[in-house]
Amino acid sequence: MLKTDSLASKNNSETIRIAVLVSGGGTNLQALIDKEKDGKLSPCSIELVISNNSRAFALKRASDVGIESFVTSDEEELLRILDEHKIDFLVLAGYLKILSKDFIAKFAKPIINIHPSLIPSFCGKGCYGIHVHEKALEYGVKVSGATVHYVNKIPDGGEIILQKAVDVMDDDTPEKLQKRIMEEAEWVLLPKACVKVGESILLQKSKRI
Repeated sequence: MLKTDSLASKNNSETIRIAVLVSGGGTNLQALIDKEKDGKLSPCSIELVISNNSRAFALKRASDVGIESFVTSDEEELLRILDEHKIDFLVLAGYLKILSKDFIAKFAKPIINIHPSLIPSFCGKGCYGIHVHEKALEYGVKVSGATVHYVNKIPDGGEIILQKAVDVMDDDTPEKLQKRIMEEAEWVLLPKACVKVGESILLQKSKRI
């Protein structure tokens, strides 16, 4: 399947090819798609969307703009797909499956993740989705936010790339806080982080020429 003209890959050495891994609705994926459509994701190009959930609405978001997609939970198959499509780095955007140490070592390229809190708060095993915001409100924090970080063998333990703080309101519910953090932090940070990582990879490629 080919991308629509507005999202067409440059097909040259200046394009950094990314794959987005998702499990659900794909709101962060949509933020990336919108930025690419507006020409603000360069040098990155979204080449693939891959989900471990065949019912993920994110797959429809990909289909609507002509991005090729796959459904798999098998890491060996995932590695094969990424290699065949010459992917430069992976973006975990609401991907609820923890990648194994073996996968991370074999892929051997950058993997980044968006997490809905200010790491190191409310992160690690069991802290995902709405549960993060439930924990934040239970603890009584006055500020939360989102973090984009590199993925390593420790869940949410990789080097931080970007963070953005969001105020917690007195009348917040987990759902209200989740929505505000998505709108004010996640959808802003993830495209910026992709550009930052893409530019870094492009610089490394230029030094090897």
